[in-house]
Amino acid sequence: MAIEDNKVVGIEYTVKDAATGEVVDSNVGQQPLEFITGKQQIIPGLEKEIKKMSLGEQADVLVKAEEAYGPKNEEAIQKLPREQFEGIDLQKGMTLYGQGENGETVQVTVVDFDDKEVTIDFNHPLAGKDLMFTVKVVSERDATPEEVMTGQVQKDDHGCGCGSGCGCH
Repeated sequence: MAIEDNKVVGIEYTVKDAATGEVVDSNVGQQPLEFITGKQQIIPGLEKEIKKMSLGEQADVLVKAEEAYGPKNEEAIQKLPREQFEGIDLQKGMTLYGQGENGETVQVTVVDFDDKEVTIDFNHPLAGKDLMFTVKVVSERDATPEEVMTGQVQKDDHGCGCGSGCGCH
């Protein structure tokens, strides 16, 4: 039975770089990752396959780079003056966080550096990589109207911390 849009789905997953087999991330043994289907909250290729699954089902899902974090954009690799990194103990491969043009947080990877310049990569670290997910659907429910509107999963432990009756939502 396929999962429709506007469902809150909880998944347990392990994701590997499909080329190397290296584990990139996993939430096995932790809280499930919850998202609302149809809201572009997880990578498109993974959501497409999860929507074909049923509660309790586990599958291995290969997600090509185009449906994950996209191809690597060579224009997103830039050289900046070393002075902009004053006070930072630079290392190749390290992740730095800065502010984008619109005040948003941006993540960059240090590719290389010398005395004059620092080469940084604005691509997502997994851009250009095919990913292999082992994923299990551990929960599924209808999203509330508020969740559909806000795109935010509401946590409900039935103890909701607001007194008796829980009519505070």
